[in-house]
Amino acid sequence: MKSAVYESFGAPENVLRATERDRPIPGPGQALVRMRLSPVHNHDLMTIAGQYGLKPSLPAVPGTEAVGVVEALGEGVESLAVGQRVAGGAQETWAEFYLADAARVVPVPDSVDDETACQLVSMPLSAKMLLDTLEVTAGDWIALNAANGAVGKLVSQYGAEKGIKVLGLVRRAEAVDEMAALGFSSVVATEGEGWQEKVRALTGGAPIVRGIESLGGDGASQLASILADGAQLVSFGAMTGRPLKLSAGDLLFRGITVKGFWGARPPVKPERIGELLGELVRDAAAGTLKLPIEKAYGIDEVAEAARASGEPGRKGKIAIRGS
Repeated sequence: MKSAVYESFGAPENVLRATERDRPIPGPGQALVRMRLSPVHNHDLMTIAGQYGLKPSLPAVPGTEAVGVVEALGEGVESLAVGQRVAGGAQETWAEFYLADAARVVPVPDSVDDETACQLVSMPLSAKMLLDTLEVTAGDWIALNAANGAVGKLVSQYGAEKGIKVLGLVRRAEAVDEMAALGFSSVVATEGEGWQEKVRALTGGAPIVRGIESLGGDGASQLASILADGAQLVSFGAMTGRPLKLSAGDLLFRGITVKGFWGARPPVKPERIGELLGELVRDAAAGTLKLPIEKAYGIDEVAEAARASGEPGRKGKIAIRGS
């Protein structure tokens, strides 16, 4: 079978290539899945670069989530059927076939398109788990940067459903209009002077008690500047690849605390994850959860897919196309 592979850590567009490998055989509790579409996530690219919290043994096949069709079942799997379309987290998904833990994938209704199904777990589930752990209630204000990213939009959407008020920060003024067209009105661009005053006007001066930081570098200090004293800043990502930049005064004199969130080590109980996954499938089937793909690349084009994923201004994820 055809598969993407990397034999050393480095810039993904330089180290990724396509190769031929043996088709894996499902073991007990596993399903062999023929991959249809697998997204290129930031954490996938960080793993290939050797910058993520988990480092696989080399050579390695990338990919952590996909939608596909069950080809064969391992011993003891009764929850799935051959020919069934399934989505969920797995490993080595940038290949024509991959193995999935049967307990970690979910059947996908026909009403859910492949583009949404292949992204059903990583970002939406993280957004729901994050909101579960923020310890905020209806009426509270939270803020996040990279608001026009997939997770930013999902946190805004799911937060609003809970009555939580979400303020989004974006880097470009054009992105404010783009977000407004999607129905997100509480968005401020950080380019130029006076953007903090726009924040205060939107919130009416109400305290912002949580900040979700996905940029790293100066993004952390920007976000901290609009948080209330005693607020909590949650490090969710590091899109710039730079360390968090925070002043000692924010921590010492304003009492702002910092914690990290990593979906690979879920902060909620397993049974709650099952409940949240059920909610996501229902949302997708009802059409309230739509996750677009900007462009899909074949496995032979995996290096080009990695390069395209880093381009700004995309309207959706880049994905790897299977069969």
